[in-house]
Amino acid sequence: MKTSDFDYHLPTELIAQTPIEPRDSSRLMVVDRKTGSIQHRHFYDILEYLHQGDVMVFNDSRVIPARLKGKRQGSGGMVEILLLRRKQPGLWEALVKPAKRLHTGAVIEMGDGVRAEIRGEGEKGIREIYFPDESLLAKAGEVPLPPYIHEPLADPERYQTVYARVTGSVAAPTAGLHFTPGLLEKIQAKGISCLFTTLHVGLDTFRPITEEDPRRHTIYREYGAVSNEVTGELNRARREKRRIICVGTTTVRLLEQAALIKKDGEIPPFADWVELFILPGHRFRVVGAMVTNFHLPRSTLLMLVTAFGGSELVAKAYREAIAARYRFYSFGDAMLIL
Repeated sequence: MKTSDFDYHLPTELIAQTPIEPRDSSRLMVVDRKTGSIQHRHFYDILEYLHQGDVMVFNDSRVIPARLKGKRQGSGGMVEILLLRRKQPGLWEALVKPAKRLHTGAVIEMGDGVRAEIRGEGEKGIREIYFPDESLLAKAGEVPLPPYIHEPLADPERYQTVYARVTGSVAAPTAGLHFTPGLLEKIQAKGISCLFTTLHVGLDTFRPITEEDPRRHTIYREYGAVSNEVTGELNRARREKRRIICVGTTTVRLLEQAALIKKDGEIPPFADWVELFILPGHRFRVVGAMVTNFHLPRSTLLMLVTAFGGSELVAKAYREAIAARYRFYSFGDAMLIL
């Protein structure tokens, strides 16, 4: 297995710069693993592929205003901070620019009275940063868009799912961006359970795999939680052989991680770091179908989707998506893999 196996060429004009309105009017590619068939629909047509008794699992993590700008105390040099992960009250792991000038002890001053001190140094521009009053961060920061999106977003809420509730992500779990309150109501009215878990999206969304052997890549761990109530519903569905549909690769990783803890087939409640790197060859224990967007080449997300859908079928689906001019990445179209 090589990282280059997950490479493909995407014309830049297919990278979606703005979201489609309404949310559920994006295109939907339906990929059937059993038959190998590929259908081209719209996202609101997803109802036709859902059945009474199905369980849909969503990630309710909310994107934080993680991008901060300020000046270094003393020199006055401009500083940019991208918060990645809260380690403890006031202490965050973050990417900083310019990293080569920001070392332990440096103090950064931002607007609205926000101050920060660098407490530790890591690799590739990562620093530990302490905020004496982190309650001020919501005012000082802005929601970070992925680096491939160059158009400003008129409404920051458009980069949140309609059910986003638990703050902590630095990027949106984008498969969920296609759902509207009305579509969720129709799904539930059809007798389909909608369950909510939390996985805070972290650094790997921004970091490409540089090793040619993907198994040598260290995935950035992300914090996740699955409640006792949700695991009870999931275990009941598994015993009754009802289908579990994960919305997004984040939800897939979280449930598959939780399922590894016990050997009796039950999913226990979970509140811990998720470090599972899903590559082709992984035996899926929970997921029966998944909703996902179209992902970057050579990314851990594309590797997960390939593990679930199969290399030949996923490669074929991506070729068809490019030929049919689908919109790619965070604000792009979706895929339902059955």
